[in-house]
Amino acid sequence: MKIVIAPDSFKESMSARQAAEAIHQGFSKVLPSSTVYDLIPMADGGEGTTEVLMEALKASTIEVDVKDPLLRDIRARYAYAQHNQTAIIEMAAASGLDLLSTNEKNPMTTSSYGTGQLINHALEQGAKKIILGIGGSATNDGGVGMLQALGVKFSDSNHNSIAPGGIHLLDIDNIDISQLNPKLKDVEIKVACDVTNPLLGDNGATAIYGPQKGATAKMIPKLDTALSHYHDKIKLQLEKDVKDVPGAGAAGGMGTALLAFLDVDLTKGIDVVLEETRFTSRIENADLVVTGEGKIDNQTILGKTPIGVAQASKQINIPVIAIGGSLGENYEAVYDYGIDSAFSIMNQPSDLKNALDNGYELLTKTAHNIARTLVLNLPLN
Repeated sequence: MKIVIAPDSFKESMSARQAAEAIHQGFSKVLPSSTVYDLIPMADGGEGTTEVLMEALKASTIEVDVKDPLLRDIRARYAYAQHNQTAIIEMAAASGLDLLSTNEKNPMTTSSYGTGQLINHALEQGAKKIILGIGGSATNDGGVGMLQALGVKFSDSNHNSIAPGGIHLLDIDNIDISQLNPKLKDVEIKVACDVTNPLLGDNGATAIYGPQKGATAKMIPKLDTALSHYHDKIKLQLEKDVKDVPGAGAAGGMGTALLAFLDVDLTKGIDVVLEETRFTSRIENADLVVTGEGKIDNQTILGKTPIGVAQASKQINIPVIAIGGSLGENYEAVYDYGIDSAFSIMNQPSDLKNALDNGYELLTKTAHNIARTLVLNLPLN
């Protein structure tokens, strides 16, 4: 019998690796010693994705001097797998909200320049593939800062480089891509992006995500107008129209920069992880797949790890069990998306702190109880 264990992290309680080990521990207490297990820690582009990909690709950490969103010097990290020349970069490491205090958040002035510096460093290491996560950004500059670091020139009507920040996209008169880092031509860039917002308007980058980055009600129309001007210049000078492509508004318009200047596709985070962990090939001949996350509810169907795992497994008709820290509102919706049965690790009423502190033990016990049921229902050979 072969069982694949592929959970996400249980936020604030267990990493994906720890969750997989807890499930394995519970199962191995009951099932025969001949049972084959494959533990595949998973993520969907959010918290823990870099750690999961680092494990899957056997990557190590590299520290680099870069600029933060306010162009201050900081040390940022990314991961690099030398054996297959793959870099794993999170935009948030150099251009993230967490790098700013509350009163420093201001998308009128913040820049994504540091993200471009990380990409440049990976290219100098010899990277042939870059996996870029664009969540958690502090910027609304349309990715212009990143592009400037990569060699693109954005000039105003006086032929001077525009100043950093989202508001200064209004100053763009000319775009010169002739100095774009030539190493980008030989690199595959895979972008993990679960946001489907367009660039502009009521559902665009500024209106939806600007407030969490410090945008006031007065700033929002100004920033949206700046992004609109930016895209007009892209359309005129690069002959690219991407403003309505799903994800163009991701990370303050970073999606637009990636689509228009680097010609990359935006991919759901879970799909990136499934591919990089070789999930489809690893579940061949499996009798069961077990997945999970901190909470299973009606939001789980929106591209979360358990559904991605389940849908991949159903391609070859493998049954899927999901285990959650809790089962939330309308969790039954997951049954229409490939999950056959869902369980909560909570065995009695408990406060949140207790549940988080004892998550590993609770998950192990739940897996143990599920395994006892499997003894009655699955061929053990």
